[in-house]
Amino acid sequence: MPRPPSILPAEASDLPSDEPPANASLMSAAATTTSRANDIPAPRLRDRLNPVPEVLKIFFTQNLRVMIHAGLPLSRALRTLAVQVTHPYFRRVIDAIRLAVESGLPLSKSLARFPHIFPEMYIQMVAAGEASGKLDESFTRLANQLKKRHTLIGRVRNALIYPIIVLIGMVGVSIVMLVFVLPKITEVFEESGGTLPLPTRILIGASSFLLHQWIVTVVVLITLVMLLVAVNRTPAGKRSFHRLALKLPIFGPMVHKLNIANFSRSLSSLLATDIPIVDAFRIIGRTMSNVHYRDATFDAAEQLKTGVTVVRSLERHPDLFPEILTQMISIGEESGTLENVAGEVAAFYEEEVDQTMANLSTIIEPIIILLLGLGVAAIAVAIILPIYSLGSQIS
Repeated sequence: MPRPPSILPAEASDLPSDEPPANASLMSAAATTTSRANDIPAPRLRDRLNPVPEVLKIFFTQNLRVMIHAGLPLSRALRTLAVQVTHPYFRRVIDAIRLAVESGLPLSKSLARFPHIFPEMYIQMVAAGEASGKLDESFTRLANQLKKRHTLIGRVRNALIYPIIVLIGMVGVSIVMLVFVLPKITEVFEESGGTLPLPTRILIGASSFLLHQWIVTVVVLITLVMLLVAVNRTPAGKRSFHRLALKLPIFGPMVHKLNIANFSRSLSSLLATDIPIVDAFRIIGRTMSNVHYRDATFDAAEQLKTGVTVVRSLERHPDLFPEILTQMISIGEESGTLENVAGEVAAFYEEEVDQTMANLSTIIEPIIILLLGLGVAAIAVAIILPIYSLGSQIS
């Protein structure tokens, strides 16, 4: 049977077609991926109330290092991590990072879109690892840095739990005594007539004020706390509070050691990734929690720009950087092993903080017992004195 003639003209291939080109779906998919990569998930209210914990950041860093070292593609590694993470907001963040990487953005720039989760030092070390082709080594150092910092902060918090609980208990017992117990005793004293001793009158006045003016007390306390928070947010107020923290008799040395340990550990990690020394000091300055250490680190960075050695730039602040630190930094600078020496200094001060935290309860316990004894003695004297007075009147 003869083939029917074609109804298309010979030039049909030159005519415009209503069907999309063969690569249109691929272009559409790429555009969709790029559009999704540009979307940055904003934290919701419940995400702000439940921020990403430090443990999850350590989990992310360690597992990403393992998968990169094993040769797994970065996109696939991020996809695997997003599935394993249980925190809803962090899962969306990892997924957004994966989409950004798939669209061609470097990992460091993808992380930089979430500065509230990944600080500048984290991003700079990842960028240095990307530039040197040793991204897995950068993540190894980051994991060690995060774990040591988390362990140090955890020890400080655990050491402070006991004194805080005891102080809260002392305040609670005092309020119960003033509000519920003393008013009943006060009735007996008032019925007896006569003049009460001064300690008793003070105690009865405090009890009556808490009982009848408790709203004023709560408002005054809330106002005081809000005022302290507002003052601490001002530059001058923050500097004053941070200076006071450095001068406290028991906690001041601990604050010094924590900041020096953070400075030394960060310096060792940044130098290991071949970041320039001036940039390293600027990054460290932005990570210091105490404003005075932050200013000193920024000042050291400016001194380094002019050609001053590291040890000379730190010796300008002897009240913040002790001689043992500057001497060890000097040795490392002269021998060309500043990275290793800074790590040893960090380990030394971390051990010092650990020992201080282990002995903190032993140091604070006598002080708490003394304060508790003074409080009990004051209440006992205020109650016993009028009883003796009543006894003498009866006799």
